[in-house]
Parts: sequence; C-alpha cells; structure tokens
Amino acid sequence: MYRWCTDEVEPQDRFDYWREVRAKGLFGVTAELERDKRGEFFGEFALRRIDGAGLVELRASSYTVERSHADIGHAPGDSICIYQQLGGGGWFGGLRGDDFAIPSGSFATSHTDLPYRTVPLGANGFHLRILKIPAPDVAAPTREVRTLAPKTFDDAALKPLLQSCFADLVEGGDDAVQAAPLVRALAQFALIERGVIEPGSRRAQHAQRIGRLSLSRRLIARHLANPKLSPSMVADRLGVSVRHLHMVFEMAEKSFSQTVTEARLKEARRLLVAAPERLIADVAAASGFDSIATFYRVFNAAYGMAPGDYRAKGIAPG
Repeated sequence: MYRWCTDEVEPQDRFDYWREVRAKGLFGVTAELERDKRGEFFGEFALRRIDGAGLVELRASSYTVERSHADIGHAPGDSICIYQQLGGGGWFGGLRGDDFAIPSGSFATSHTDLPYRTVPLGANGFHLRILKIPAPDVAAPTREVRTLAPKTFDDAALKPLLQSCFADLVEGGDDAVQAAPLVRALAQFALIERGVIEPGSRRAQHAQRIGRLSLSRRLIARHLANPKLSPSMVADRLGVSVRHLHMVFEMAEKSFSQTVTEARLKEARRLLVAAPERLIADVAAASGFDSIATFYRVFNAAYGMAPGDYRAKGIAPG
C-alpha cells in the first residue's frame, strides 16, 4: 500500500506539486484551480496493487480535472476503470457534451484512454475510489473495450453484486489471493453492463457466482441474529434457487451451513469477552442460535470448552 498526502509539501507548493507530480505524473490528468484558492488545497490518496490492477482511494479539495487527448498521448493507460463516488458525488462527462452526475455511493465505468472532465458536486471536494484494470487482463475484444466512454453503472440486477464485490475488495486488505477473483469479477460486471460480453457466457456466469457468494456472505452477516436464517431466505433475496445458492457455495471453502455456524460462533466469542455481564443465554440468542442447548453443544464441539469457561479465560476472538 502506497499512501501520500499534501502535508508532506509546503503549503504554498501543495497544489502545484499535486498538479504536476501526482495528477499529471501518476494519474495522467490535468488539474486546474483558481490561484487564490491554492493556498488552502489539500489532497491525499492511497494506492494498492492487486494482481496487475490498481485500487486508488482519493480525497482532495475541489478542483477541475480533465483528461484530454494530449494527456492520453502523454500517459496512455489502456485500462478499464470502475469508479465509486463517495462524499458528495461528482459531475462527470466526456468532451462531447454527454455529461452526467454520479451520486454518492454510485458507480461508473470507462476506458482510461477516452477524454473526460470531472468536478465534485459539493463543496467538500473529491472523495472517490478507482479500480483500474489493464484491458489485456480482461480477455475481451480490445476494440470494444477501448470504446467505453464514461457512463454510470445502471444494471439493476448486477449492481448489488458489483457493490458487494467492490466492498469486499476495499475491506479485504492485502490478501492478493482473495482479491484477484474479485478484480476479475468486477471487470466482467463492467463488460456485461456495457454489452461487451453476453450475460450467459461462461466467464459472465462465473463472475456472477463470485458476486452472489460475496453478497450471500453479507446477507448472512446482516441476518445472523435471526434463528430462521436459511438457504431459502438468502436465495430469495438473491433471486436464485436454493440449488443454485448451494452451487455458489461450492466455490467457497465452507458450505452455507458451515459459513453460518462459523459466523455465529465468532459473534458469540466476541460477545462473551466484550460483554462479560451478559447472560450466556442472551449471547446465544444474539448470535442466532435457536436454543441454549444447541449453543453449548456447537460451542463445545468447536472449542473444546463451554462458553462460560471461554469467557473466564478471556480469550479474544482471532
């Protein structure tokens, strides 16, 4: 992970350094800001390399960004970009007048080597994440990929999968083994949404299974305390059959039921240590176990001790 902030530069030089070294040198764009506003400029970013791709999170004061034909010629990227706008969102457009706004939390896609302009929508400036995936790595028709002008991600069926995989990528840290399939799936979602590959193709179906696995795990976490959490409940929220849900979990190390049990035990361990005054029956219920007897049996089988003994040892969940 590489991090940089304008605090490392003298105040009077911060915007000029950001414009010439960071914006132009690293991102291949032209940055502009009125001279009387440059003294208060602030910018920071973090860059993480993932299996050839790059994930950037950027925060900065408000300024204007343009990637012109000259910028593209100076620093070609030949990558697919997936943007997530945070903060107040942003205005985005090509140089042909096809402008649009991206609300906070929403996504857009594009190829890097098409011109665009962008500014933040609010007074708080930029806050966005950018996943840049080299076009040769996505196994798609190069000519079509290179025509992907900036556009919001609007596919209602794919959007929850994209959101979940992107969140997993951001939250997953430096585990490249876990991150690489997410990057490939996100690239496929972009290409499906833009009509470059067919939703029914083998690559597209594989990506959708990765997305459904990601979203299933989030649904499990969200409904963990519900003792009626079941494959049919999650499958219904995903819009797939229970059989398909079990096929999705065949991609994982653990089955659906094993995933739920592991998550409940982890939550129970956390509560046992974090809330020592809480009754063990309450911990069991809060973790989604349907009875105290089941909780004791499953906990003892997993850790070789009763929940009360675990609490007495004060073992922190790991």
